[in-house]
Amino acid sequence: DDGLPSLGRVKITDLIPSEGLPSDSYKLSVSTLSQSFAQYSAAVIQFPAGDGALLRSGLDSACLYFQQREAYPSTDMIHTNDSREWCKTSGYYADPQLWQETYDYRPGLTPIEPSNAMELPPGGLPDIFGLLGKAARGILDGMSYYLNLRSSPFTEILDNVPLRSREVSSSVLSVCCHARPSFHGAQHHNLTTQDDGQLMMFHDHDHQVDKSLISVVKSDKAGLHVRDFHGRWFLVDGDLGPQEAVVYPGLALYQATAGYINPALHRTEINNIPGNMYGRCSLVFKLMPKSMTSLSCSEMRAAGHGVEAQFQIPVPVDDFMQRSHPTDQLFNRSTFQSFSFPTAQDGSMKPLMRRRKNNTRCKPLPPSKRLRLEAQRVLKERVQDIADKKGIKLRFCNLKECENHIHALDSPCANIRMEIGWPHGVPFVHPHDLPNKAKIGFLEAYEPGWTATHDMDLSLTEPGQASQQSANCNCKSLVYVSANTMKILLDLSRAFLIVINIR
Repeated sequence: DDGLPSLGRVKITDLIPSEGLPSDSYKLSVSTLSQSFAQYSAAVIQFPAGDGALLRSGLDSACLYFQQREAYPSTDMIHTNDSREWCKTSGYYADPQLWQETYDYRPGLTPIEPSNAMELPPGGLPDIFGLLGKAARGILDGMSYYLNLRSSPFTEILDNVPLRSREVSSSVLSVCCHARPSFHGAQHHNLTTQDDGQLMMFHDHDHQVDKSLISVVKSDKAGLHVRDFHGRWFLVDGDLGPQEAVVYPGLALYQATAGYINPALHRTEINNIPGNMYGRCSLVFKLMPKSMTSLSCSEMRAAGHGVEAQFQIPVPVDDFMQRSHPTDQLFNRSTFQSFSFPTAQDGSMKPLMRRRKNNTRCKPLPPSKRLRLEAQRVLKERVQDIADKKGIKLRFCNLKECENHIHALDSPCANIRMEIGWPHGVPFVHPHDLPNKAKIGFLEAYEPGWTATHDMDLSLTEPGQASQQSANCNCKSLVYVSANTMKILLDLSRAFLIVINIR
């Protein structure tokens, strides 16, 4: 199985956690959600019938609201994407460059009663905000469960529920209208040819990434395209029912999970709209972190996940929101992974990573990255399973400190290394952070014969060490050898000595 055949669909009622052991429907929903995010960077959530009616009435109200707006907005209503105002937007504004109009509803800042009786805002926004906000938090908790984090690990960076006195919401419900014919925007477009030969029209700024944790989108017409893990664009809302909405992860979740959950690259199609008098209306809820907090990967580290250098230092949310994020540098975990969730005797669910089938359309990964991915796979498939059966919580050491631990019998990690069969001479750190030769020793210990089944160049050097290695080629070097490899070497040496004695 190479993943989901199409975008994953999940009932929001199945993502509501309960006390005790997780239900089968909860585990299946989390599995589907995580697979869909990994493969398509998006998923579809299904609301109950009553909630679907609320969303429909909200969209109808939005269409009427934008239709009453003037064709030429006043200069004070024209905003571009000013990152400094990310948590202060409220009310109506327009961006002619994107041919888009927006009404932001932000509790604590947006007045509930309109100041101008002649201009009524879209209806039902407080109820829709509450509905989509609850759904986004449920999805976030589901992804936390998938990553084996503790319950509600992001509570400290989220708004209070409900908001306290004089608090302003960081999260926002944006009511958007694209390409309203009566709105005179700049109308700069790109024409793109799809695989089936159909011409698609997008505006010039056609690659967008939300800086949210989770975004939920409900539109009155199809036109939202998201890029999948192959780099192909596909329509995600083409066959949505009245009770369904699209959900996708944003940049803040990517940062908070150390890059384990990639953000969605999305763009909006506008060529199917001109025949419609209202344009394309959408309700977009963005679950945002609070501005005075920081995005830290401490929860990921506590759960035993490897954290790369770029995610080691906590980032203030306000700085993160104002910083530009080049999309070509984001996807450091581009290899799609397929997950299954077997139920253990204690009812817990542990993700198992299977190796992806060879895909000729993907570029081969460099040896060092292949080693890293293989080490992460073996950690999940083998080591974590051994630790779970023995009731051991894996708490990895710091690499520099553990270089001394491995030579001492009374070191802090000595018992754990012995219990789980950690290879001798390999520091007890997350395999993601091991030197390349140590990764090979780790892989050979838990998957004997690993090197024989992988056509990988094993003459690997650590970054920045090539010149040092050549200069010291005659010096003693530290090599990590698994027990299995050592046994083979000893057998060969004995056989060699026997042959010499016979002669």
